[in-house]
Amino acid sequence: MNSRSDFSRNLPGDPSALRAQTGRFRRWRLDPPLLLLLMCLAAFGLFILYSASGKDIDRVTRQLIYLAIAFFGLVVVAQFKVEILKVLAPIGYIGGIVLLLLVAWFGDDSKGAQRWLDVFGIIRFQPSELMKIVVPLTVAWYLSERLLPPSTKTLVISFFIAIFPSVLIVLQPDLGTAILIAASGLFVLWLAGLGWGYIFAAVLALLGAAWPIWHFLLHGYQRQRIMTLFNPESDRLGAGWNIIQSKTAIGSGGWDGKGWLNGTQSQLDFLPESHTDFIIAVLAEELGFVGVFLLLLMYLLIILRGAQISLAAKTTFASLVAGSITLTFFVYIVVNMGMVSGLLPVVGVPLPLVSYGGTSLVTMLASFGILMAISAESYRR
Repeated sequence: MNSRSDFSRNLPGDPSALRAQTGRFRRWRLDPPLLLLLMCLAAFGLFILYSASGKDIDRVTRQLIYLAIAFFGLVVVAQFKVEILKVLAPIGYIGGIVLLLLVAWFGDDSKGAQRWLDVFGIIRFQPSELMKIVVPLTVAWYLSERLLPPSTKTLVISFFIAIFPSVLIVLQPDLGTAILIAASGLFVLWLAGLGWGYIFAAVLALLGAAWPIWHFLLHGYQRQRIMTLFNPESDRLGAGWNIIQSKTAIGSGGWDGKGWLNGTQSQLDFLPESHTDFIIAVLAEELGFVGVFLLLLMYLLIILRGAQISLAAKTTFASLVAGSITLTFFVYIVVNMGMVSGLLPVVGVPLPLVSYGGTSLVTMLASFGILMAISAESYRR
């Protein structure tokens, strides 16, 4: 018969039991704090999606299926050794460029954009999503084999690696995704020790290129979105409608909101895309500042954990990749919240793990699978 002390050691809350459970996660190369935070965020997202989709249980069920697939993908990616990911990075980059060129030639046209590849009617996917993972891996692979901080030649080549696929994606056109992919690669450069002189020169170059970009690279609707940012009331029933309704929803939420399922802007269909890009406006209206604060707190904890993994990484490649994934995740949040609140142009960036959609979920959680693979090899047993 076990003694009282033996019994207490087997209780779920006992430190030894918790260590055993953590060990099981580690054997699967999973990071327990990060996994728990991601699961909490995904569950909170489903809670908001039910209201944002007009109580559409079928849409919530589909999102739950997407989440199951995405978390399975996370576990699979986490099993890869970091050195294997490093070897696969340039191969994946070349393959991704080929797929983007195939999109330009044979892509499926939908709503005026040519972004998808349809393979014999069986699989339909967006190659640009793959580049969100591949570009930072490839830039980190290239830089990790060279002296840091990078020389001018190394900077130019790294810059090309990051920008070339982004240019192909802008031509689809998909400006939001192109910006995020370029940022993910440039974050690697910054983490590798890019000097402030280069950053200042890049800002000047971007300002100098503003006129040709505006007239020759941006499409008419993209220019309209930027103009609407400064004066949405100039076209209240057209281009400015989304921003006006979004800001109304956010402002009317107050401290604790109108209550779950009681938002007028979303429930009465005043707010377009309420279940995708503008879902945080639904959250702000129904749960108010308290709900938004809870969401931001979960995001902050995920970012802090990502930063810890980056700092603890054992190799330059792993550290650069982890840092870039974490910073890109941060940019997703800032861009989505910025455009919904009228501080940035609307570029179609979903709110991570909250907005409805399958492809972005799989890509995002695959990135976190890489973070967990890095964490597993940094963990000291």
